[in-house]
Amino acid sequence: MNKKGLGFVLGTAIISGVSIFINKFGVQGIDSSLFTGAKNVIVAIFLFSLILLAKDFKKLKELKLKDYAKLFLIGLLGGSIPFLLFFKGLQMTTASQGAFVHKTMFVWVAVLALVFLKEKLDKGIIIGAVLLLLGNFFLLKMNGFVFTTGDLLILAATLFWSMETIISKQALKTIDSRIVAFGRMFFGSLIILVFLIITNKISLISTLTGTHWLWILVTSLFLFGYVFTWYSGLKTIKASVATSVLLLGSVITTTLNHLFAGAVIVPAQIIGITLLVLGMVSVIWFSVIVKKVQAIFSIAKAQ
Repeated sequence: MNKKGLGFVLGTAIISGVSIFINKFGVQGIDSSLFTGAKNVIVAIFLFSLILLAKDFKKLKELKLKDYAKLFLIGLLGGSIPFLLFFKGLQMTTASQGAFVHKTMFVWVAVLALVFLKEKLDKGIIIGAVLLLLGNFFLLKMNGFVFTTGDLLILAATLFWSMETIISKQALKTIDSRIVAFGRMFFGSLIILVFLIITNKISLISTLTGTHWLWILVTSLFLFGYVFTWYSGLKTIKASVATSVLLLGSVITTTLNHLFAGAVIVPAQIIGITLLVLGMVSVIWFSVIVKKVQAIFSIAKAQ
C-alpha cells in the first residue's frame, strides 16, 4: 500500500466530510445546478492557475487527442451529469436514503475495477464491503428502505461516478493528476453551462447576492481540495481501496452535525461508526493483520 497515496485519500475523506456539512448551508436559496456550475468554474480556474504556477502548462500542450477524449469523458461522467442527477434525486427522496444509495459507490467501483482494471477482490475487501454497508445502514439511522424515483436518480449518479473513477484510474497512468482534475472540472463546467443555457437557468446568476457568492467561494475551496487530493491519491492506490476510504467522510459529517448542528448521536450510529472503522481497517490492512496473527501463532507453537 502506497502510504503517500493513502494519505491523500484520507485527506479527501476528511475534506468530503466537512464539505458535505458546509454545503448544506451554502446551497440554501440557490438553484442546485447553478450552485454546482459556479463551483466547477471556480475550481477549474484554481486548478489551471496551479498548473501555470507549477510550470506544467507544457503537459497540457503535450496531450494527445485520445488524452483529451479521456478528460472530456471524465468531465461528462464525473463533473456534470451525475451532479445534476444527484441534486435532483435528493429533492425527491429522504436525505438518509439518498446518502445510503450514494455510499454504495465503493461496491460498484470494486466490481468495475475487477473487470476493467484487474484489481483482485481479496478477503479483506469482501469482508470490508459487508462491514461498510452495514455501518452506513446504522450510521444513517435507516429503519426501512422504500426505493423511489429520487433514489433511482441518485443510483444513476453513483454509477456515473463509479465509471468515472475507473476511467480516471486508467488516465492517471499516463496523465498528471492535476491535469486529470482540471479536465474533470473544465469539461464538467462547460457541460453544465450548456445545461443552464438550455433550461434558461443561466439568467438566475443575476439573482445571486454577495452572501451567495461568498458561500460559493468557500465551498469551491473545499471542492478544490477534494479533487486535488483525490486524484493525487487515486493515482497510486487501488480504486476499490480509495473509494472505501472515502466512507470515513460519513463519520466526520455525523460528528460535525452532533457538535454544531444539535444532532444527537444515537447508539445505532455508534455501532455504525464502529463498523465503518472496522470495514476500512479490513480493506486497507487485512493482509497485514493476518500475517501478524499467523506470526504470533507460529511463535506460540514454537515455544
